[in-house]
Amino acid sequence: MQKIILSLGFCLFTAFSFAQSAYTGQKFGEVKPGDVKPAAKMEAAMGDKKIADMKIEGKVVDVCKKKGCWMTLEMPNGDPMRVTFKDYAFFMPMDIVGKKVVLDGLAKKQTISVETLRHYAEDAKKSPEEVAKITDPKKELAFEAKGVVILDK
Repeated sequence: MQKIILSLGFCLFTAFSFAQSAYTGQKFGEVKPGDVKPAAKMEAAMGDKKIADMKIEGKVVDVCKKKGCWMTLEMPNGDPMRVTFKDYAFFMPMDIVGKKVVLDGLAKKQTISVETLRHYAEDAKKSPEEVAKITDPKKELAFEAKGVVILDK
């Protein structure tokens, strides 16, 4: 009986160890092991849902210039997708543009208000003239990450 318990414990420890090493790199928040989709396939994976819990992988194209409070990922249509962080629990380093990341959290289809779009533009250090040109809300895909891994690749 003791050998069975010891063997079972070893198997669980081994499985847990392999699961935790699924994504290697700098970690922020919590990223659980599981199926990771390319960011380009996120909308298709969501189907008709407005919000879906998932893991995605993508390339960073911009990071908030104030303190790393958001980032954007490259998308196939040319419009970058905004990523925010659940409850502002963590921030991204500002030097990760061009790096690949794995995100765990909520994929969203949403409409962004003019006020919020202007706030994002100010965070991105856009000129007052560029900020003033924002006059319409925007429908977009977004992601609220509860965890991020900046991959070592």
